[in-house]
Amino acid sequence: MFPIAYHPIYKHPLPDGHRFPMLKYELLPQQLLYEGTVQPNDFFEPKICDLEYVLAVHTKEYVNQLINLSLEPRAIRKIGFPLSADLVERELRIAQGTLLGCQKSFDTKISFNIAGGTHHAYATHGEAFCLLNDQAIATQFLLNNKLAKKILIIDLDVHQGNGTAEIFKSNSNVFTFSTHGKSNYPFKKEKSDLDIEFLDNTNDDVFLKTISEIIPRLIEQQKPDFIFYLAGVDILASDKLGKLSCTIDGCKKRDEIVFELCHEYQIPVQVSMGGGYSPEIKTIIEAHTNTYRVAKSIF
Repeated sequence: MFPIAYHPIYKHPLPDGHRFPMLKYELLPQQLLYEGTVQPNDFFEPKICDLEYVLAVHTKEYVNQLINLSLEPRAIRKIGFPLSADLVERELRIAQGTLLGCQKSFDTKISFNIAGGTHHAYATHGEAFCLLNDQAIATQFLLNNKLAKKILIIDLDVHQGNGTAEIFKSNSNVFTFSTHGKSNYPFKKEKSDLDIEFLDNTNDDVFLKTISEIIPRLIEQQKPDFIFYLAGVDILASDKLGKLSCTIDGCKKRDEIVFELCHEYQIPVQVSMGGGYSPEIKTIIEAHTNTYRVAKSIF
């Protein structure tokens, strides 16, 4: 099968108003195991990411403020979570899960992180529930260790990967591609190498036609030797924070398009789960579980 990063601290309880977004990190592994999509030995528990790798992306000042819990109140409000040592540890383990997973992908062709997709984290600050940018940290690790020469980041979350775009804006070895709702957060967008902005209520047909035309062309043009995929399920019509109108089946077909291309071109891929904020947790779990089901059918 394929390696999946998961650690119990991913689901660390937060104050009442913040617990629901964390619930999926507990229920998703349970569902995957219950239905037999994965086996217990497919999971690995990441340790805390070495700060050397974090500092290759994030500034020393910001990382020190996180570690010492000394962020200013305004910066904490921008993140959206109460800052704590457990939360910082959680982010460091998520980053390590993605970093280790991408290395495993060279053998298994695909790897997953039950969490991750923290694409709103900038080099200098965090925002929107993102403290450290897991896929950016892993991307820089691959480049610095000469494990990849050209990396394509495919971000199909409903929100633009603004932190990722800003981090790699001057790096010609990384191509950032983001599709997102035009009127969704962040309201001030950064400039990815390629941004596709969808209008409110964009449906499956438009979304799938767009990515099925663009992604093959990007692979042909950029010739990446590694792909990071952010598979947020907040493109669903039911999502409380998204403004698109995709269905669960459309979300599944989106994953099929990405995975079939990675498989066809034999490009290793690391997948972080990203957002998902539908009112019913069963909707979120079903949509995320589909991503693993599709991977099992292709790889």
